[in-house]
Amino acid sequence: MLSTAFGLTFWGVLIFYGVALYAVTPNARTAGAFFRGEDNSGREAHQWALTASIFISWIFAKSVTNAANLGASYGIVGGLAYATYWLSIPLAGFVIYRLRRSTGATSLAGFLISKYGRAAALAFTAAILIRLYNEVWSNTAVVGGYYGPAGSPAFISAALLFTAATLFYSIKGGLRGSIVTDVIQAAVFVVFLAAVLLLVLPKHGIAALLRTGEFNLTAGVDLLLVAGLQIFSYPFHDPVLTDRGFITGEKAMLKAFILAGIGGFFAILAFSFVGIDARLAGLDGGGNVPAAAAQALGIGALFVMTVLMIAAAGSTLDSTFASLSKVMAQELPVIAGRQPPAAALRYGTVAMIVIAVLGNLPMIAGAEILAATTLSGTMVMGLAPVFLLQRWTGYSPWSFHLSFWPGLLLGFLLAAGWIPAAWAIGEGKYALLLGTNLYGLLICTAGYLLPGLLHRWRGMLAVQSESA
Repeated sequence: MLSTAFGLTFWGVLIFYGVALYAVTPNARTAGAFFRGEDNSGREAHQWALTASIFISWIFAKSVTNAANLGASYGIVGGLAYATYWLSIPLAGFVIYRLRRSTGATSLAGFLISKYGRAAALAFTAAILIRLYNEVWSNTAVVGGYYGPAGSPAFISAALLFTAATLFYSIKGGLRGSIVTDVIQAAVFVVFLAAVLLLVLPKHGIAALLRTGEFNLTAGVDLLLVAGLQIFSYPFHDPVLTDRGFITGEKAMLKAFILAGIGGFFAILAFSFVGIDARLAGLDGGGNVPAAAAQALGIGALFVMTVLMIAAAGSTLDSTFASLSKVMAQELPVIAGRQPPAAALRYGTVAMIVIAVLGNLPMIAGAEILAATTLSGTMVMGLAPVFLLQRWTGYSPWSFHLSFWPGLLLGFLLAAGWIPAAWAIGEGKYALLLGTNLYGLLICTAGYLLPGLLHRWRGMLAVQSESA
């Protein structure tokens, strides 16, 4: 793909990335630093550092690629559809703020135990473990794609080198290190995003980019509506985001979530311009529009795009390692009714190493495996009533299970192609996805409310029988 000189430079970027971030990563010597992002003196993360961390940790490398691909397919409608997912960050911030104020929750797992029981917390944790597993290969594969075709030695080597570089500084710093490096990665991302836009915008002008696409169900509006439905459930199965909702004061957290969500929305929308530009130029991206567009613009543009993707993927991967270590070393023991072990840092470190190895197996195995292991946003639609309607129910394990499991089942049925065509809304590519999410959310909400309604109905019958 690259000449020898430029090839060495590209590989040098990966090595420099690992060495530089290891050097600036603070050494997390306490559980508070490793799992909660405090410094070694016990001080919580600054609000602006938290904002930058949330912003960049949700700019996944795969998401950036998807934004450009959707821009190429549907114009500005595709960009808006994908950017809408980032509005779930402020929504999650408001929900977590209310949970902390009304219940005193210190984690989502702790809240679920107190509200819905340990089985609910265990089911939820299983879902987020699948999510974290998928974050590994989905980000390393994107970086590998800038070094060679999928499955090639260069592709796999780059992905594994990137994983190792990120793992080393993640082991050193835990969540504290993740937040510190996120600030650097956010700055790098913004600078290189600006560079990409300077390469793209002058070619057609922003007015032409904004006019590209049509607002109808067959031209991407169905996906926009899907995003509008999924923002009510999607953020809650991502511990990379929700872990950050419990590490600072409530008001500082809420401000950080609002600012990061707005910033992420506009960053993703802006990056979709790369795909819209490719659409106007008649460029076939072959599933990776950013890489194709960068190669078409020359080696300099490819270098800029590679650095941007490394920054995006690195921030997500180190956050994934930090969240996984917390789940395994601190939250699973609590769900089991035990205190976190004294050697939690060691267990957390081992968990990072294991997920770094196992999480790359699908990337090595091939694209078909990648598609098969994805836990979709549709599958977790049942989390919306679990968190949004919790104020209107008491302790109710059945409410969780009658909401969570139907959503998971519908997601699997959709992936298997077993949802009836009659559920489709419109005739666009995402018509069946839209129908499944709309009707599924109604089913999950009804399931969530059913135990409470039955309880009230029984209470009314009891009162009537006593009166008689």
